[in-house]
Amino acid sequence: MGLARELRSMGYEVRVLGPCDEPPPTSFVSPLGNSLPTASNGSIAPIAPDPAAQFRTIRLLRDEDFDVLHLHEPLAPGPTETALFLHPAPIVATFHAAGVSYGYRFFQRPLRKLAEAIDHRVVVSKDALELALARAGSEQYEVLFNGIEIPRFRDVEPQPLPPRTIFFCGRHEERKGLGVLLAAFERLPDDVWLLIGSDGPDTKRLRAQVAGNERIQWLGRLSDFEKRSYLRGAAVFCAPSLRGESFGVVLIEAMAARVPVVASSLDGYLNVATDEVDALLGEPGDVDQLAEALRRVLDEPGLADRLRAAGACRAEHFSMTTLATRYAEIYQELAVDRHPTVSRWSSIRNRMMGAAFAGRAKHEPAATRSHTPL
Repeated sequence: MGLARELRSMGYEVRVLGPCDEPPPTSFVSPLGNSLPTASNGSIAPIAPDPAAQFRTIRLLRDEDFDVLHLHEPLAPGPTETALFLHPAPIVATFHAAGVSYGYRFFQRPLRKLAEAIDHRVVVSKDALELALARAGSEQYEVLFNGIEIPRFRDVEPQPLPPRTIFFCGRHEERKGLGVLLAAFERLPDDVWLLIGSDGPDTKRLRAQVAGNERIQWLGRLSDFEKRSYLRGAAVFCAPSLRGESFGVVLIEAMAARVPVVASSLDGYLNVATDEVDALLGEPGDVDQLAEALRRVLDEPGLADRLRAAGACRAEHFSMTTLATRYAEIYQELAVDRHPTVSRWSSIRNRMMGAAFAGRAKHEPAATRSHTPL
């Protein structure tokens, strides 16, 4: 959605195709039906593999006649695989996932054959590259780190919070390390608060584990606007993940919101942050180390200010504007190849692209939607 908004601001006509569990969040989203939560890499991926979603995908691709298709997770069951099979236009494919995928092991040969339809391959990190090589083959991948819309995090009004508040926002499952954070929080002073966003399969167990602790507040699922507001108001953002992170988008978001970051030293997070420079990073699962890092940020104003400044500077390297500019160059090259007799600008600006997402097109409150009217 962020990439689509940025491209539209640059003058390109963009549509996002994907499952929507609610009404489409804005006018440039074409819903393909509801998503089906599916276990993947220790988490849950919302995909749409049902025949109805595939028929809607086929119809939209036929009716819209896009110049370029950008598929996120192109080999995920559902709309992206369908678009890849049909190949009605040049295809850019971005691989996001990292870790282990047993499904790809079983279907490696047909999936590699299907991946031959990809015209330009992109991975978001070296960890994602390892999995992409294993499941899609080929050696031709461009590494383009994920980007964020920095002004949306920098300029949002901060949520009014107690001065020594830790904020966590992530799915409540073992690999996100929330249990480790709760254990570390028990070792912090009584004037420290912990706000926990989102939910998941471990929510009930973890809430029972700390029942009665009034300094821990469970916020439930947050809109994108609410998440940004809580980031801006917190004293520190904590991402204690244990594994399975291909890239640290959530760390970039916190840096752009100018909140100090304490996180695990996972390879995916090391793509973004440097220990003692723009974040404090510790061994995944180490409760003592995590508690000490949180205590340092809360007790040392100079350290917190230094991390804020360095983090904000680091976030600028992952601007969505920079990412969209590079993708636009790729789209233009592929679109001109498709329409060699049409001028470079007019062939693309009028009918740019369709983006078929494996995940849901998420709903946002009106204050954060695109300027395009519904």
